[in-house]
Amino acid sequence: MEAMAILRLALVFSILTSFSLLAGSSPSLSTELQIVTAERRIDLTSHIVNVFLTLKVENIGESPASEVLLAFSPTESDRLAVVKAAASAGKKKKKSYLPLDVKPTDLPDGPNGTKYYLIHLLKPLGKGESISLEVLYILTHSLEPFPVEISQSESQLVYYRDSAKILSPYPIKQQATFLKTPTSRVESFTRVVPTDRANTELRYGPYEEQPPFSYSPIIVHFENNKAFAVVEELVREIEISHWGSIQVTEHYKLVHAGARHKGAFSRVEYQSRPNSGVSSFKNLLAELPPRVHSVYYRDNIGNISSSRLRTNFKKSELLIEPRYPLFGGWKSTFVIGYGVPLEDFLFEAADGTRYLNYSFGCPLAETVVDKLTVKVVLPEGSKNPSAVVPFPVEQRTERKYSYLDVVGRTVVVLEKSNVVPEHNSPFQVYYQFSPIYMLAEPLMLTSVFFLFFMACVTYLHLDLSISKIKQT
Repeated sequence: MEAMAILRLALVFSILTSFSLLAGSSPSLSTELQIVTAERRIDLTSHIVNVFLTLKVENIGESPASEVLLAFSPTESDRLAVVKAAASAGKKKKKSYLPLDVKPTDLPDGPNGTKYYLIHLLKPLGKGESISLEVLYILTHSLEPFPVEISQSESQLVYYRDSAKILSPYPIKQQATFLKTPTSRVESFTRVVPTDRANTELRYGPYEEQPPFSYSPIIVHFENNKAFAVVEELVREIEISHWGSIQVTEHYKLVHAGARHKGAFSRVEYQSRPNSGVSSFKNLLAELPPRVHSVYYRDNIGNISSSRLRTNFKKSELLIEPRYPLFGGWKSTFVIGYGVPLEDFLFEAADGTRYLNYSFGCPLAETVVDKLTVKVVLPEGSKNPSAVVPFPVEQRTERKYSYLDVVGRTVVVLEKSNVVPEHNSPFQVYYQFSPIYMLAEPLMLTSVFFLFFMACVTYLHLDLSISKIKQT
């Protein structure tokens, strides 16, 4: 009996030891932080959902804290396009912001599959100290059309699903959530007391003394007739020529991702009634670099003349109109091309390395890009290419052959999914290039013309005729 008791004690001790080792080897959530106040503002006026989160975080533990966790539900995590954070100091007009690094973590999922992002503070937060954080995160494909099909004369209604309470791994002493809709037409919304609605704003809270991972699901059903412009695939090719120009070609596959159109389309009704097809869109605005030239806009049929270009010293705006208005579920495929001066975007570093400084993302305003591919075609003879992008992208290189190329041109390929206008940030592509390669094509053309000329001269001086032998 004593032996059995000793064996049981040894087994229990080994199990406890294993659990303690597992707990020590895996990262754990800090329980030494609490959120004093939290305010969340959700902008639903577009099909791109912008969420602004203001947090006041306090360290109630003994040890300093250098990181703060953000929690997202699995649905939000799949639809996240951008997460930014900054530390704020001061009040109102004198408030200043210091950007902070935000990255996804490898922590195990929390309750109900909660995902985490980590904010790295500039300096550790000591005991009893607090910090104010401003967080912006952007969600795509978060508005669900309902009904899923509408006629030409109907308005578009959508669902938005979220939580009345902010999902957080820390306790929150006081919090409130505000939702802003495009119009005052709200068909229905979930009530979580206290709830208040005024015109286009819906408020949930304030809620006090909420434990970690509090979650109260809500659904808001409202009118949203904004253009649900989604580019399923965009391929941007930026070709560099050291002879003085950069040529940009953009291939678009555009779709209206709102409620699908049902019934027949009447152009007479569309043009005569102002409320006909309110959820459709017939034009898009593309913001291009200044000093663009040789701009064209065409589709598979040919050139589309229904476009207007306005240029100034800061930017150029191209207003494009497809051949037909786009209703829900309709698609359009087209190409935009233009040239820009080389000296505006290509520079040379102190060590002789050349680099392209251009804007990433899609030039179309208020547009989501499901898959974006940027191809930077370097001049023939370029070596050691590398790209610097301010956010994670997939990178690879390939080779392209063009006119008079011998060894081909190196192409730096950058790919990213779920792209929004906030991704229109400058990126750089570095490479080494010797000016001697610029003489390759002129020398090749000169050699060809010289050989052709010599062949013609030789041919003219040859006597290929068959003459008769004179008889004596």
